Amino acid sequence: MSGRERSSGRLLTGLTWALLLLGLWLWGREVTDVRPGANGTATGDVAAVGRPADAELPPAARPLGAALPQRVDIPQLGVQAPVVARGLDAEGAIAAPPYDQAGVVAWYGAGVRPGAAGTALMVGHVDTETRPAVFYKLSTLVAGETIRVVRDDGRVAEFTVDEVDVVRRDGFDARQAYGPRESGRAELRLITCGGTFDRASRSYTANVIVSAYLTGTTR
Repeated sequence: MSGRERSSGRLLTGLTWALLLLGLWLWGREVTDVRPGANGTATGDVAAVGRPADAELPPAARPLGAALPQRVDIPQLGVQAPVVARGLDAEGAIAAPPYDQAGVVAWYGAGVRPGAAGTALMVGHVDTETRPAVFYKLSTLVAGETIRVVRDDGRVAEFTVDEVDVVRRDGFDARQAYGPRESGRAELRLITCGGTFDRASRSYTANVIVSAYLTGTTR
């Protein structure tokens, strides 16, 4: 096991959660002027990202009423993960699932519920000290692929990916990362660590942020 593998499991508390907290601060001030487009360049283990110029995406569906998320399914990645609501920890950052629950996705429970109008935020570990975690392959998603959120009202909210961004730690723009892309839509953000591992700071150099919007529902 490499030094990077031994260290990477500690990194979401050092990077993802700190950046997410900044995003929540701006988001709470109703920032809505976010333009689509990548804010940084992909590095290391992350492939080219963004929205392909020729991508034809479906129209947005009408937002749903508020209901609690129970599970996230990402068919292209083979992910079927339970969802837990998390708040802020003692340091003011999102409380991550413990590493013995690395297959669990955390939803910011004080925010928007997935499928309702606005931007719902979900975060997950990319890896632990010993193995890949729930969002290990998140950066391989492309525009047009599907994310499904099973809700406690019996509906499955189907989201279509419209962008995959790698947002570098230097020059991070919280509005770009976490604000709504189009007013009135039901949107979803999936967030994990990305880029390369910086040994000096003991953190990843970037975050992977998948943006999606509601395009349908099933029961």
